[in-house]
Formats: sequence, structure tokens, C-alpha cells
Amino acid sequence: QVQLVESGGGLVQAGGSLRLSCAASGRTFSSYAMGWFRQAPGKEREFVAAITWSGSTTYYADFVKGRFTISRDNAKNTVYLQMNSLKPEDTAVYYCAAALAWMVVRSKPPYWGQGTQVTVSS
Repeated sequence: QVQLVESGGGLVQAGGSLRLSCAASGRTFSSYAMGWFRQAPGKEREFVAAITWSGSTTYYADFVKGRFTISRDNAKNTVYLQMNSLKPEDTAVYYCAAALAWMVVRSKPPYWGQGTQVTVSS
């Protein structure tokens, strides 16, 4: 099992950048594929990005390709989401997630953080 804690959210103007972090507890962090999801008010939670346990493969939702970058540091038990060129429609609560299986982390990961708010003003 793994516990996840997100940080780094906040208020930023359109065109700005933020970097989210997700710290994981447990000695088996490097075994997990990690993902980021988001949920805007009145909308369903949606997939944003994912990274394999080794960091060798990443996958992005079309609406963030070229703007967001997911990365991980297994020595620090941390996964990151660098968000550039932010738009007002990126406003949402961003959640970190983990799963042992690559396909599962992109769909229904079993482990979730509590979320961090990102607000992009126009």
C-alpha cells in the first residue's frame, strides 16, 4: 500500500507555470506507476498524465500535450507535474494516483492523494 500527499497548487495567471509534487510513503514507491488526474467544479475526474515505475514511458491527455510534463524521482519517493502555459480551463483539483499496473494507473488507480487546488485566472 502507498500513501500520497500532493503539494504545489495555488493561484496563477493565464500563461503562467506551476509545479505540483506528490510525495509517497512506503519503501515500494519505485514499483508503482504514477498518474495525475484532475476534477473541475461540476465535472467528472479526468486523466491528465502518467509515468511508468522506471520513468521510461509517459502518457498524456491530448489537452495537456506540449504544456505539462510528468516526471519522478524514485530516490525521493516523489512524482512531479510541471504545468506550463496554463489556461483558465486548467482550473481544477489535481490528484496524484498510484497503481502497480500501467493500464490501471491510467484508468482506475486504487491509491489516491487528497488533491491540491490549481486556479488559473484570466
